Amino acid sequence: MDHKNGSVVTEFILSGFSGQCELQIFFFVTFSLIYGATMVGNILIMLTVTFISTLHSPMYFLLGNLSFLDMCLSTATTPKMILDLLTEHKTISVWGCMAQMFFMHFFGGAEMTLLIVMAFDRYVAICKPLHYRTIMSHRLLRVLVLLSWTIGFIHTMSQMVLTVDLPFCSYNVIDSIFCDLPLVIRLACVETYILELFVIADSGLLSFVSFIMLLISYIVIIITVQQRSSGGLSKSLSTLSAHIIVVTLFFGPCVIIYGWPFSSFSSNKTLAVFYTVITPLLNPIIYTLRNQKMQGAMRKLLFQHIRVTQNF
Repeated sequence: MDHKNGSVVTEFILSGFSGQCELQIFFFVTFSLIYGATMVGNILIMLTVTFISTLHSPMYFLLGNLSFLDMCLSTATTPKMILDLLTEHKTISVWGCMAQMFFMHFFGGAEMTLLIVMAFDRYVAICKPLHYRTIMSHRLLRVLVLLSWTIGFIHTMSQMVLTVDLPFCSYNVIDSIFCDLPLVIRLACVETYILELFVIADSGLLSFVSFIMLLISYIVIIITVQQRSSGGLSKSLSTLSAHIIVVTLFFGPCVIIYGWPFSSFSSNKTLAVFYTVITPLLNPIIYTLRNQKMQGAMRKLLFQHIRVTQNF
């Protein structure tokens, strides 16, 4: 494959959000508040799960890990996007772009797998309640969380190892708010058709298969709940409904962006914002506002902090 004529590209230009200065300031304030709330909310969940003994259960352990992944996924893209709203020339180095894509797909792939693990946890809790503690042991939980991180790493490396050495020597404008594989690959000055198909098969298939697996697990759980009637099962179903909301809002944009033909990628900024900025905020909102046990644990953590502060 021959390189196209032109100088070697050392940085990419992000098109970002177009609009008047007032609109840019509005986006800056809005996304800054959302990112700040995302960090505070997810950190609060992690601290509460860690230091409140009543939350030392498999479900909350997985929730704490999900909060950490949400926080990392948002941090991989949002701070750069917020800073770009204040600059006229929105640029990112080639290696900075590669790093952003690496961490996006690393944390994104790990989160997809962890959501499946959380669905399995809910399946065992609802469908096999008498054996829940035996099946969801601490050892199994550690293995499943480690597996989610491993799958995320394999997922991102399988794509980045083929992308990092691509030559960029001509057009360098990325029509997005951050670097992402489909758009960056199309800027390479070599034929990338096979690589484009691989990315669709990798990211698109992972998103779609994960979503289908989750959907099947929810159907099984709902059928089981319909066959039984108790307060405990109703409470579990309430937790499951929150999980379904998070999963749908996370996987919907991912399936559309990574499972769609490359020719339709030109106008996905809204979807990109949704799964990298909005969705990581939904986790603390949904799980804290709907979960009375978590609310009580957070109040307990706050009171403990106040007592410690007063003692000093």
